[in-house]
Amino acid sequence: MEQKWWKEAVVYQIYPRSFKDSNGDGIGDLQGIIQKLDYLKNLGVNAIWLCPAYKSPNDDNGYDISGYQDIMDDFGTMKDMENLLTETHQRNMKLIMDLVVNHTSDEHPWFIESRSSKDNPYRNFYIWKKGKNGLPPNNWGSFFGGPAWEYDEKLGEYYLHLFSKKQPDLNWENPRVREEIYRMMKWWLDKGIDGFRLDTANLFSKVPGLPDGKIIKGYKYGDGSPYFLNGPHIHEYLQEMNKKVFSKYDIMTVGEAPGTTPEIAAQYVNWDRHELDMIFHFELMDLDRNPIIKWKSRERKLPKLKRIFTEWHEGLKEKGWNSLFMNNHDQPRMVSRFGDDKKYRIESARMLATLLHTLPGTPYIYQGEEIGMTNIAFDNIEDYRDIETLNFYHEMTEKGLPKDKIIKAIHRISRDNARTPIQWNDSLNAGFTTGIPWIKVNPNYPDIN
Repeated sequence: MEQKWWKEAVVYQIYPRSFKDSNGDGIGDLQGIIQKLDYLKNLGVNAIWLCPAYKSPNDDNGYDISGYQDIMDDFGTMKDMENLLTETHQRNMKLIMDLVVNHTSDEHPWFIESRSSKDNPYRNFYIWKKGKNGLPPNNWGSFFGGPAWEYDEKLGEYYLHLFSKKQPDLNWENPRVREEIYRMMKWWLDKGIDGFRLDTANLFSKVPGLPDGKIIKGYKYGDGSPYFLNGPHIHEYLQEMNKKVFSKYDIMTVGEAPGTTPEIAAQYVNWDRHELDMIFHFELMDLDRNPIIKWKSRERKLPKLKRIFTEWHEGLKEKGWNSLFMNNHDQPRMVSRFGDDKKYRIESARMLATLLHTLPGTPYIYQGEEIGMTNIAFDNIEDYRDIETLNFYHEMTEKGLPKDKIIKAIHRISRDNARTPIQWNDSLNAGFTTGIPWIKVNPNYPDIN
C-alpha cells in the first residue's frame, strides 16, 4: 500500500459562515479562520477542509457558485484567501477546498449566457428540455422539495436542477464543460491548495432520456435517483479528471457519494482505477432516517451501526481508502444523534471520538465536534436559515400537517443543527461575533465551549 500524507491526517471541516467573525458583521470570514489557525494546530489537525468560499448569491450558503475564481464578499477577498493558504502552510497544515461542479448558481455567467438564447454557445452547458403536454420533461423531484425542473418563459423550455431552482445542473456530457472545470481546478491547485472535496461527486452523469422515477406513496414527485446516482459515464468523467488534473499534483481528493455501497465505492477509490482517493458514503447517516425521504425517522439499532462499520472496512480493505465521519455541515450533531446530549454528553462525545479515531481510515472532524456541540431546537421557523428546512416546512404546512410535528422533525434532522456558530467561550454570542450573528447561537453556549 502506497504511503500518502492524507492516510495519516486528521481533517477538520470549517463552515466559514459559522466559524469566527473578525469584523463584527455577524458572519464568519477568512480572517476569522486565520485568527484560529494556532488553535487548530494545537488540536492536532493536519488538514483543513474549507466549505465553499467562492463568489455566490448564497441561496444555498455558498453551494451555489457564481464565480469559481472569486471569493464571496461576506468572507473577504482573494488576498485573504491567499493569506489563509500561506498561514496554513506555515503551520505545516494542508488546505482542502470544497468544490461544487454538479451545478452552478443561476447567476453564474455560463448560465446567464445559456438562458439568453437557444443558439448561444453556452446553451449546452446546462440540461435543457422541452416539456410534455404542458408538464416538465419528467416527474423527478428536487432534493430541496418541489419539481427538479424550472420553466423558462423566454425560451419555452425547462432546465434541470436537482437542488434549488437557483442551482441549475451542468451538462457533463458536453466536453467544453469538463474542460472549463479542469482549467479552473488547475488554477486553484497552481495557487497551492492541497486538494478538493467534490460535492455530489456521483451525480455528474445522468441516464440518457432522463426516465420518470418511481413515485413514493404520499409524495407528488418521482424518485429520479436511479437515473442520476452513479450514472453510466461517471467513472469515465472521474478518470478523465484524474488524468488531466489530479495526477499532476500531490493532493487529496474526496467525493461526496450518496447512495453507494462498499462494492460501488470500491469502483471510485480502487487504486488501480485512478479516480478519487476517498468517498463520503451515507449509510451511517441513514441509520436513523429513511434514505430516500430524509425527514422520516426510523429506529436506531446498535448491531446495524456495527455492521455498517464492519462492512465498509472489509469492503475497501486492500482496494481503497476509507473516510470516517459522523457529522458534517449537512447532518445533525453526532452527540445528539448517536449519543446522549444531556446527562452523558461528555461521555458520549468522548466515546464517539474514540471510535472515530481508532478505526482504519482518515477521520474528519466537523467544527465544534471537539467540544461536543449539540443540536439546536428553535421554536420558531423564522429562526431557521437553511433552504432545505424552510422548503420542507412550507411544503408540509401546505399539506396540512400539524406544525408541532413538522418542527419536531426539523429539530431532529435539520441541517441548521450543524450550522449554529462555534461556541468559543461563555462571552456574548459565544465569542463568535461582536455583532448580530447570522443565525442564533445555541443557548447552551455558557456550559459548552
